[in-house]
Amino acid sequence: MWKNLPLFPERASALAWQVDGLYFLLIAVSAFFALLIFTLIFVFAVKYRQSVHPHAVQIEGSLPLELMWTLIPLGISMIFFAWGSLIYFQEARPPKDALEVYAVAKQWMWKFEYEGGQRDINELHLPVGRDVKMIMSSQDVIHDFSVPAFRIKADVLPGRFTTTWFRPTKVGTYHLFCAQYCGTDHSGMIGQVIVMEPVAYQAWLSGGSSSGSLASNGQQLFQQLGCATCHRSDTQGRGPNLAGVFGKPVLLDDGRTVTADENYVRESILNPGAKIVSGFKPIMPTFQGQVSEENLMALVAYIKSLAQPQSNAAGGNPPSASETSNTQ
Repeated sequence: MWKNLPLFPERASALAWQVDGLYFLLIAVSAFFALLIFTLIFVFAVKYRQSVHPHAVQIEGSLPLELMWTLIPLGISMIFFAWGSLIYFQEARPPKDALEVYAVAKQWMWKFEYEGGQRDINELHLPVGRDVKMIMSSQDVIHDFSVPAFRIKADVLPGRFTTTWFRPTKVGTYHLFCAQYCGTDHSGMIGQVIVMEPVAYQAWLSGGSSSGSLASNGQQLFQQLGCATCHRSDTQGRGPNLAGVFGKPVLLDDGRTVTADENYVRESILNPGAKIVSGFKPIMPTFQGQVSEENLMALVAYIKSLAQPQSNAAGGNPPSASETSNTQ
């Protein structure tokens, strides 16, 4: 009954009940204090009307009363803070074994690409009961990836990757919205998230057209751009070795240490002079304007595959060490 009411969309993700629990607690506390305040106003207005108490009486402060109305709201606020922080940190830390799906938002459509190379427009196919990590970027303006049934809403920004994750718990079709005004046809930037049984999902993957896995496409692009010329596995490479670098700390020439995540790889491709790896010179050219958002995602997937065991590398056999590269 409740799923047809706008206030109660269907719960279809593992974190949805926690988000709803916090929301309903906020509503309950707000309603309680609103009722308490208006009740007291009415009681005092009747009890202390002018005919009974024509003159005001000065009342001295009470330390116990002051402590009570200070500590009680503080305690309630800390409950909200602790619960909200728990949900935030859970949403901000995708599981390591999550299924990764890349998304590109543009006016006014969603484009999705899977690790196997399958592509979707305005439809996102997922298996039920599997953690899913969305790696998203915008091709033009700020968009927002929102699935009310999953209780998620994440900004999709131009010039960088943003991530969110969820675990679908019910088979079905759910609405996908852009929740950030992005232009004249913003209201038409909608889609569907189709959650399927694992067997049906595998059948869908097998039946979809693919020109190779995302990582293998990234490897081909990597070779076409000539990256392997400088980034080699031996000591003759003019760029650092890429094998196993993703997800690990990288020491920079200015003494800082950064983690080689999606945004580090992206920045290193488009603005290689921003973070120079220690022991290497800033000789890498920029590829700004030469690679699209889809190509950037393919390169990121390829670099990720170099940090995985051979049996898990996307796109079949991983490339040899001599074919690897790293960005500075």
